[in-house]
Amino acid sequence: MVSKKEDQENKKAKKDDYTAKDIYVLEGLDPVRKRPAMYIGSTGPDGLHHLIWEILDNSIDECMAGYAKNIEIALLPNNRVRGSDDGRGIPVDKHPLTKKSALETVMTTLHAGGKFGGKAYQVAGGLHGVGVSVVCALSVYMRVEVCRNGFLYVQEYSKGKPKTPVKKIGKCNKTGTTVIFEPDPEIFKEIKFDSKRILNHLRQQAYLTKGAKITFKDERGEEKSSYTFYFEGGIHSYIKYLTEGVEACHPNIFYCAGEKNGIYVEVAFQYTNEYEVYEESFANNIYTPEGGTHLTGFRTALTRTLNDYGRKNELIKNNDENLSGDDAREGLTAVVSIKIKEPQFEGQTKAKLGNPEAKLAVDSVVSEALADFLERNPSDARAIIEKCLLSARARKAAKTAKETILRKGILEGLALPGKLADCSSKNPAESELFIVEGESAGGSAKQGRDRRFQAILPLRGKILNVERSRLDKILSSKEIKALVIALGTAIAEDFNLDKIRYHKIILMADADSDGNHIRTLLLTLFYRYFKPIIEAGYLYIAQPPLYRIQYGKKIEYAYSEEERQKIVDRLRKEKITNFSIQRYKGLGEMNPDQLWETTMNPENRILLKVTIDDAKEADRTFDTLMGDEVSPRKKFIQTYAKSVKNLDI
Repeated sequence: MVSKKEDQENKKAKKDDYTAKDIYVLEGLDPVRKRPAMYIGSTGPDGLHHLIWEILDNSIDECMAGYAKNIEIALLPNNRVRGSDDGRGIPVDKHPLTKKSALETVMTTLHAGGKFGGKAYQVAGGLHGVGVSVVCALSVYMRVEVCRNGFLYVQEYSKGKPKTPVKKIGKCNKTGTTVIFEPDPEIFKEIKFDSKRILNHLRQQAYLTKGAKITFKDERGEEKSSYTFYFEGGIHSYIKYLTEGVEACHPNIFYCAGEKNGIYVEVAFQYTNEYEVYEESFANNIYTPEGGTHLTGFRTALTRTLNDYGRKNELIKNNDENLSGDDAREGLTAVVSIKIKEPQFEGQTKAKLGNPEAKLAVDSVVSEALADFLERNPSDARAIIEKCLLSARARKAAKTAKETILRKGILEGLALPGKLADCSSKNPAESELFIVEGESAGGSAKQGRDRRFQAILPLRGKILNVERSRLDKILSSKEIKALVIALGTAIAEDFNLDKIRYHKIILMADADSDGNHIRTLLLTLFYRYFKPIIEAGYLYIAQPPLYRIQYGKKIEYAYSEEERQKIVDRLRKEKITNFSIQRYKGLGEMNPDQLWETTMNPENRILLKVTIDDAKEADRTFDTLMGDEVSPRKKFIQTYAKSVKNLDI
């Protein structure tokens, strides 16, 4: 038995064991491999594609510096990517500090690059100096080819370490850099490059970089493809692209370019007759999805200048309130792009710009240019101000509607809608809400459910098309009002995801054209007003069976035409010919037991999680299908008609 004194001595000894040898030093690129998410955001699809963006950023920097005109990104077999440009080529001479080739130094050392001193690059996106080295660290294979001084130089790497020294392997009659890399499967569990995602990013960069020709090639598989982007119009052309197929509020696109305190500012925008705001901001061509000081400067200038013009021209009456920022931005599509010598991004993934001087520069340039634009284009100015005033009136009406229907603690669950059959569990993590089409199916769902964790909210008919409605009208809809109260999150600026009552919200509609329409309406509603629910992974679509196949006392369900055919082929192979096939046209055709077994039972059901891969493209699809314009909808239907399956006619 150990004495108390011995025990105390042992504890003291253990404390003293913490010495210098317990301090681990990660050398070279080891920190990147140890904590990759710190450098690329994640090891999922976003982080995987971020590797391509880092290679592209270096080529874009060469274009912005005036040394490159052609960039190519290619997807190769075996999960490899090739990025190349006709810039100056990475230097290959010996670096005075590292005593290694400058190429090897750049590829294998964090915070090494030509963008810190301000001489090689006036502006650059990859200012952190870690981008290309991070790609090298997270690649199981990398090869860099440099054309410089009439010769071709090559070096290969694996997991951030050089496999060979820099070699001169021949002559070269041009200049430029080519990087080929293969992401490390130890880091990225799924390596699947999305060509559509890459195309969208390259198109965006081509708009931002006047005069640069950017080519994308997909050389995987047998069907190879190639796309080239080249835009002389810059972000003015980009606004045209972003608002294509949408009715403009005013004919002339606002565009300005100017320099303030060494910061080059470019801004373009146009108002549409929509209600959504779409803004993209960039610093040195780096997309900043979380905005930052440059976007704040634009918003401030926009709101102040519109108010000043409206007051001066008596479009805003003396007794009216000033337009708020939200009023001034409703229906706005805007692109803000700046070039700055030393960008300060918040985080390595460069999602948000932090330079305070950027706010002042954008504010100054936009204020002056916008005031001039409004004076020169009075009809545009009037249309913009009137749209903003309409937004202000709708905002006040919506506030009144919300206060009317959501007051007295109703969102705290004290007065849930009568049509909601709630579950007994109060734990959101295990609770499910089925939004069911029709009273008949709702009745079956209520009887068939597991009351402990499954709640049912039946909807009567098709809900309001929120694509063409402001919030005040939306909140006057009984069906939507019931849904808002059932969710518990509130809506619009009062939305709070922490108050959600269910972590699974399941859209359950018939597998026919009406059911598809209802699903689209509901998806539109969630996309417009409950987007964080989708982003949190809480929204699902139930997949009810299309067929019930019975032979003897046995019953099987098929959820697709292909599955039905497989079952039929199997039965015939087993010499079973006496079987019947029932096609379900609606959920109401199922009794409670069948609905539970096929669509609601967690052990058997099929649920599709709703995600947002590309918000703008999703927005466009909703607008096309749900908007007022017939022509774009007709074009969409004609384009995709051949791929339609299970058409209910």
